[in-house]
Amino acid sequence: MKSGKFWAWLTFGLGAAYFIIPLLATLEFAMRMRRGTYSFDAFAVVFGDPRFQQTFGYSVMAAIFTILLGVLIVVPTAYWIRLRMPQIRPIVEFVTLLPLVIPAIVIVFGYIRMYGSNSALPFLASARGTDALLVIGYAILALPYMYRAVDTGLRTIDVRTLTEAAQILGAGWATIITRLILPNVLIAVLSGAFLTFAIVIGEFTMASLLNRPAFGPYLQNIGANRAYEPAALAVITFAVTWGCMSVIQMLARFAPKSANRPD
Repeated sequence: MKSGKFWAWLTFGLGAAYFIIPLLATLEFAMRMRRGTYSFDAFAVVFGDPRFQQTFGYSVMAAIFTILLGVLIVVPTAYWIRLRMPQIRPIVEFVTLLPLVIPAIVIVFGYIRMYGSNSALPFLASARGTDALLVIGYAILALPYMYRAVDTGLRTIDVRTLTEAAQILGAGWATIITRLILPNVLIAVLSGAFLTFAIVIGEFTMASLLNRPAFGPYLQNIGANRAYEPAALAVITFAVTWGCMSVIQMLARFAPKSANRPD
């Protein structure tokens, strides 16, 4: 047992060092902007940059709308497939995997071709239309992660029994999904939401080709033209990521717990 604990802690320590040491090196480099001493000048420059505030705020809003769109599409779809159409689950899983094998640049060029200003649906003719198209594109990129997170959550509850009980009590489909199914898979939805947020914050290809003021193109532009600010941005992005994970863990304590058996 002692030998097993030793190897377990050794593996954990090596894994932690693999992530923490490069982060500390990045932080140390970012703090060397002022010659001869350590300072937070690089962080002050980043936070004081109006483009940082604009692009980060834009990407956060895009992430929120992407998460809402993903939940609106994925939760009812995964629930209905699990309840009534389990035979097509392999087909749906294959379709949800396509964004992993189709490059984002192919998707965005298809958007430009289909929804340009001369098309029947000229989304790209206006800023709002382009924003909506970008959110839809982000939802497609996040679809594999959101769908699998929700599907895994649905496996932990007895969907059929819960649905039949709700119908006996007179609940409609909208009530069943919003007040019964969604609370029981809340942690799975939060996991998918976190992955979606991470994808949207760092995405570059779609935002750049659609010419939107997102955080991904800003990161690329700063990385190509500055020295210390990119390191500060890397640390900030890492902190935001871990902040999201902490929020998810806090919310998980208040989420409803299901005592039902899996299907």
